[in-house]
Amino acid sequence: MNYETIELSQQGPIARIMLNRPEKLNAINHAMLTELDTALDEIEQDDRILALVLNGNGRAFCAGFDLSAGMETNRKGVNDWRPALQYDLDIIMRFWRLSKPTIAAVHGYVLAAGFELALACDLTVCDEETLFGEPELRFGSSIVALLLPWYTNPKRTKKLLLSGQDRLPAEEALQMGIVNEIADPGKVLDRGIALAREIALMDPDSVRLTKQAINRTYEIMGMNQALDMGVDTAVQIESIETALRREFNRVHREKGLKAALKWREDRLEK
Repeated sequence: MNYETIELSQQGPIARIMLNRPEKLNAINHAMLTELDTALDEIEQDDRILALVLNGNGRAFCAGFDLSAGMETNRKGVNDWRPALQYDLDIIMRFWRLSKPTIAAVHGYVLAAGFELALACDLTVCDEETLFGEPELRFGSSIVALLLPWYTNPKRTKKLLLSGQDRLPAEEALQMGIVNEIADPGKVLDRGIALAREIALMDPDSVRLTKQAINRTYEIMGMNQALDMGVDTAVQIESIETALRREFNRVHREKGLKAALKWREDRLEK
């Protein structure tokens, strides 16, 4: 299949998906979600593939969902938002649920849904210049895949999410358990592929069953129910049109995202 927003390739037993909207910092639109879904089907069904590496083209791994594309959909109310947000979550969690190990090799900005994609992968490697964050609340928006609480503690989760932080450095991400290791500069993808090859040396059935057992441990602790609750919360946030959000969206449409963020920040000075 020919893809427009991603590239799917294979090196021996290792598949690689590259997010490929570099002019948009690989921001996720509906076409990318659909193509990721199709590519993951291909990988799942190919017994020759033993591991998957996910990376991004250009100067960022992924800046999250494409807000401009989202505004163009003009969704209103619960009936519009619930299926869209559920689909977003389902595609992100496919990396968690894929029977084969998934490794995110990330660089530059790893934000919002891009951050959630990295969390959903089994392993994540970055370089020392990588910046992580969940800035959704700064936009009056919602967090689709509420995965961070499963990686760290409530204090760190709340600081990152409630402040809309988008400059979490790699070393702090390592301490929080968000990444497995920090690679040498320019070697993130190489290191991700090397990790995938290490895993590919193992018996594939043993790897598959062990991954399923680890995932099942978190399901027993209520992870799936918590993620469903997160979608319920996201639907509420996206469906409520407050005066603040209405004005933010107006500035965004007329003057762009930077102007809208400045407007939001300037409110505190008045």
